Amino acid sequence: MEWMAIIGNSIQYIEEHLTEDVTPDEVAKAVGVSSFYYQKGFAMLCGFSVAEYIRNRRLALAGNDLLTTDEKVIDIALKYGYDSPDSFTKAFTRFHGVTPLSVRKDGVVIKTFAPLKLKILLEGGYLMDYKIEKKDSFTVIANAKSFDYEGAKEKVPQFWQEHYQAGMGQYVMGVYGINIDAEMGKEKFEYLIADPYDPQKEVPKGLITRTIPAFDWAVFPCKGAMPNALQDVNTKIFTEWLPALKEYEFAAGYCVEFYDNPTKYAKGTQDENYYCEIWIPVKKK
Repeated sequence: MEWMAIIGNSIQYIEEHLTEDVTPDEVAKAVGVSSFYYQKGFAMLCGFSVAEYIRNRRLALAGNDLLTTDEKVIDIALKYGYDSPDSFTKAFTRFHGVTPLSVRKDGVVIKTFAPLKLKILLEGGYLMDYKIEKKDSFTVIANAKSFDYEGAKEKVPQFWQEHYQAGMGQYVMGVYGINIDAEMGKEKFEYLIADPYDPQKEVPKGLITRTIPAFDWAVFPCKGAMPNALQDVNTKIFTEWLPALKEYEFAAGYCVEFYDNPTKYAKGTQDENYYCEIWIPVKKK
């Protein structure tokens, strides 16, 4: 199934199950793809996570119910997946800027959040450099941390900052940034700030070793100042390359970022010629 059709079908599934206990993993299973890549692809194409979309749609519908029905607040809260009036009120207020009771009593203005509709735009051919490269398994030494998919875009860069601020850069410079969800079906993933492992050296406290399996990798070069260069290519992978993918499919829940040595460039990672890569494991369909 084409990637755009998968996203479209998933949106339809979400809309049909908004009053049920639907999760991103269940949506991915319903449309027949791994949760790992479904959630990444959804966020790239739509601009927010699956969980955010579900939450925002529920809160928008809850606001409409408060305005147009006589249902009790507690019943509306339960209907859209909140266990208590307090948790519902906090989420509702963050989203709408007003409390549920003020909607009922004062008739205040609330926010809407319409269902997503995908449109196919013909924009002409595009060029995207990549190659398929077989790589043997390799072992890294790493600083590892688990993240929820939701909010990871902000939290992973913070992890890099914390890594260097804690002085861990003397042990692991950060040749790789590695995203691992081996089961490709979790709401969390493991992220490694990593270097090639030298078995002759002791592993310092707080660090681990991890072996990345052998794969055929789709390797995408990125050139330019960080983080924009990397983010731009990552977006194109999911909005341009993936929808057009015919011969290959994703092979496993890994994604590797390779970073060249910043000292080779006049402005380091901010240099217009700075080089890095994104690796995604693939297999023939």
